[in-house]
Amino acid sequence: MDNAKIGLLTTLLLGIFILIGALLALLTKKKDKVVDFSIGLALGVMIMLSILDLLPEVIEHLGLRHIYIFILGTIIGYYLLKLLDKFIPDHDHNEEKNLSLKEKKENLIHIGIITSLAIMLHNIVEGMAVYTTILSDAKLGITMMLGIGFHNIPLGMVIASTFYQSNENFWKTLFIIGIVSLSTFLGGLVMFFLNLSVINALILGTFLSITLGMVIYITISELIPRIKESENKKISYVGIIIGCMILLISSLL
Repeated sequence: MDNAKIGLLTTLLLGIFILIGALLALLTKKKDKVVDFSIGLALGVMIMLSILDLLPEVIEHLGLRHIYIFILGTIIGYYLLKLLDKFIPDHDHNEEKNLSLKEKKENLIHIGIITSLAIMLHNIVEGMAVYTTILSDAKLGITMMLGIGFHNIPLGMVIASTFYQSNENFWKTLFIIGIVSLSTFLGGLVMFFLNLSVINALILGTFLSITLGMVIYITISELIPRIKESENKKISYVGIIIGCMILLISSLL
């Protein structure tokens, strides 16, 4: 099997890690606690993803010469999700804890959708990166895939738990997760069909900057307010710590 086919197979397998995280969340009985834990996990993952992954990669690809692209891309990513808020089911972060069941479900749908959008964009870029790495060094690319895969597990948990809590349909949630999990494969397909062996550093840096802006928006506008409203704050805090540790370990790998 040539490296191009190995690259496609690897980007497809990368999505399995998201499915693993989803199944861990869906098969747990105490759904409310899983949601609160997953939101905390997401916050820890998003913070470390920004610091250990996205920011260093943006600096590496853009350099100080193109810092204006980094700033502009981050702003675009932030306000792109803010704009998408208008097309996503209404939600309201209320300081009161006695929200109706419908309001809680709307909040969870909202978090699930915008998190999925940001993760899919990020995973497409990651799929492109893994594919091109395998073309030059298959062993390095597979190692890179494992590192990325481990930090995709908690993201799968977050998306699955929020969507399931809002629709209470196992198969519908799994279908949504399946679509999200294919995003890395889509990145590999783009590189395969365009017959590209390398990604332009400027383009890659721009996409990563936009993703960083999206992650910042999710962290500030969605996850932190949700944790403030949580009835199981201790579980959320444990999730934050574990999310940070998972990303730290996967980055070291």
